[in-house]
Amino acid sequence: MTRDDRTEFATDRADRLCQLSGHGSNARNVPYLAFIEELGKENLGKEGAKYEESVRFALHRDRRPRRRGWKDRDNIASVEEGEEEEEEVVEGRPWRGGGGPRMWHLLLFLVLGATLGLGATPAPGALHERVKYLEVSENVRPGTRVGFIDIDSPPYLIAPVPGSPVETDLIIESATGEIRTRVPLDRETRPSYSLVALPRVRVVITVLDENDNAPTFAVDHVYIEFPENSPRDIVSGNHGDAFRLSQQRGRDGVLYLDLQIAGSLDREIRSRYHLVIEALDGGTPPLRSHLNVNVTVQDVNDNPPVFNQTRYDANVPENATVGTPVLAVNATDADAGDNGRIEYSINRRQSDREEMFRIDPETGMVYVNKALDFESKERHELVIVARDRGAQPLEASTFLSIRVTDVNDNQPDITVIFLSDDATPKISESAQLGEFVARISVSDPDSRTEYSNATVTLTGGEGHFGLTTRDNIIYLVVVERPLDREEQSVYELSVEATDAGTPPLCAERTFRLLVTDVNDNAPKFEHERYEAHLLEASEPGTSVIQVFAIDLDEGVNSAVRYSLANATWFAIDETTGLITTVTHVDCEANPAPILVVYATDSGRPPLSSSATVRVTVHDLNDNEPIFEKPLYNATVPENMPVGRCFLKTHVDPVLPKM
Repeated sequence: MTRDDRTEFATDRADRLCQLSGHGSNARNVPYLAFIEELGKENLGKEGAKYEESVRFALHRDRRPRRRGWKDRDNIASVEEGEEEEEEVVEGRPWRGGGGPRMWHLLLFLVLGATLGLGATPAPGALHERVKYLEVSENVRPGTRVGFIDIDSPPYLIAPVPGSPVETDLIIESATGEIRTRVPLDRETRPSYSLVALPRVRVVITVLDENDNAPTFAVDHVYIEFPENSPRDIVSGNHGDAFRLSQQRGRDGVLYLDLQIAGSLDREIRSRYHLVIEALDGGTPPLRSHLNVNVTVQDVNDNPPVFNQTRYDANVPENATVGTPVLAVNATDADAGDNGRIEYSINRRQSDREEMFRIDPETGMVYVNKALDFESKERHELVIVARDRGAQPLEASTFLSIRVTDVNDNQPDITVIFLSDDATPKISESAQLGEFVARISVSDPDSRTEYSNATVTLTGGEGHFGLTTRDNIIYLVVVERPLDREEQSVYELSVEATDAGTPPLCAERTFRLLVTDVNDNAPKFEHERYEAHLLEASEPGTSVIQVFAIDLDEGVNSAVRYSLANATWFAIDETTGLITTVTHVDCEANPAPILVVYATDSGRPPLSSSATVRVTVHDLNDNEPIFEKPLYNATVPENMPVGRCFLKTHVDPVLPKM
C-alpha cells in the first residue's frame, strides 16, 4: 500500500467517523502539542539525562516562527511546524551531573485552526495534509511516549499496514492520539517511521541516534530539593573551590539546586571530594540540615609512565644461567585503572636484537634469556619501554646498560710451532745441546691478569728435552741430552699450561717428536767369518753362500751394497749378498780359497764393513793312480802275523785319504 493509498484510506475512515460522531457543523478548536527546544542540542538524548526530574520553568511571552512540539520526561521527542504565531514560553534548566546548565524552552500555544464537523463544508485548507515530525531516541524502554498526533482532538483513524514496522514497533492510541514505543528502537535498523491519521495528518517519527559508547561516571547526577526560602551553601569539602551551587525555582515553588564544576579537575591531585551542603531556613531560631555529597573524579589517560631512573646499570657474570634475574626497572603512572597499569617491554628495533635478555611485562624484572659470553660481547645496551594500557596508550623509555663480568671459564690456549725445516715435529739425532726444538706460546681468552698468567711445564722426553722462557709468554723446547735415533727414534712430549684463576683451569698439548737419522752407523755382518763348501765339478753360476749385513740407520743411510775383493772364481750380488761361481774351480789348484766380502751403505759419506768367507772345494776323481816304481820286491817271513805291513807304496795325492 502506497502512502497515497494509506492517506485515502485514512480519509475515508475519518469521514465515516465524523458522520457517526453526531456533531453538526460546530467547529471546535484543535490544540496542538507542546515541545521543549534544547539550546544545547549536542546533549540531546545522552545517556543519564533524567529530564522528568530536572526541568524547571518560568513563563514569559515571545513571538517567533511557530514551532510546535513535545518532549517526554524520559527521552527526547519533538514535533515541529512552520508559520508564525505568538507563544507563551516557559524556560527551564535540566539537572546534568558533572556538566554545566542546559537551557530549554517549553512552547505552549493554542491554535484555532482546522475544524471538524458533520455535514459542514470544510474550512479552506482543512483537508490539506499536514506533516507532524516527531523524534525519539533509540534504545528507549518499551512504552516510552513518542508524542501525540493532535492533542485534544480524538478520536483518530490510523491505518497502519498489517505487519509493517509501524504496527510492530509502535503503539498508537486512536482515542488520544498518543504514540508510544512497543519495542526498543534501533536507528541503525530503521531510522524513521511514517503513518497517516485523520484529519489528514501524516506523522513522521525520526529515531535519534545515541552515543552507544558514552563515558560512564560514578555518579550521573544529584537531585536536591529544599523548602521554600531555604538558604544553601557548600560548607565543607570544597577544596580549591572546585564546585559551585546555582539555583532555579520551579513553577511549583520548589527551589532546585545545581551542583556545577567551577574549574578544571585533576584526578591525580585530588580524586575524591566529600561535600557537605547546608540548608538553613528563615525561622527564628533558624533550623538547618546537611546533605553529604561524594564526588569521584574519573580518570583520563593524561599521564605517561615515568621511570624512577633515566638510566640503569647492572652487572651479570658470564656464566649466569638462563632465567637468572639481572635487575628490575620501575615506572609509575599517576593515572588510575588501565590508564595507570604499566606493561614493560624491550625495544627490539633499537636494542638486543639477539634477544639475550627478556623482561617480565608485569614486574619489570630483566632476566638472562640466552647464554652470555664475555669474550664475545662485554656490554649490552637495552632500551626499556613502559607503556600504559589506556585506549590511547602513552609510553616512556629508559636505558639499561648490562656489563657482562668475566669468570675463569676458558682454559689457556697452547700454540706449538716446530722449528724444523718443514715445521713438522722432528729433530736430528745429531742436534747439539741447547738446540731449539719447538716454540710454545700460551694465551688465555679471559681478561683478568691472574687468568692470563699461566704456568707452563714440559713432561716426557726422558730427560732429553727441557723448557726455557724469558717472559712467561713464549717458551722454547730445547735439547738437553744427546740423541741417538738408533736407541729411540720417537719421544712423546706434553706441554701443560695452568692459569692462576680460582679454581685454576689447565690445558694440555701432547705431541710426538721424531728423531731424524744421520749416517752414523756402518753396515754390520751377521758373522765376521763364513764357511762354505763347493764341489770341484760345480758349474759356473752355482750358488756358494749368501751373506747379510744390517745397517742401523734408516733410509738411504741403511741401504747396503755388497762387493768381493780379489775373487777370481766367485762373484757377489751387490743387493742380495749371494755369492756364486763364475768359472770352474780347481781343487788341485786351491782347495780352500778365502773370500773378503764388503758391505757399504748409501750414506754421505758412505760407511762400510767386511767379513771373510772360506770356501772348501771338494775334489772330483778326475786323475788315475800313479805308482812311484814300476816294480816292487818284498820278502815275507813265514811266521809273520796276519795284518802286518810288509810293503808300502805311494798313492795318488788327489785321492782323499781314507
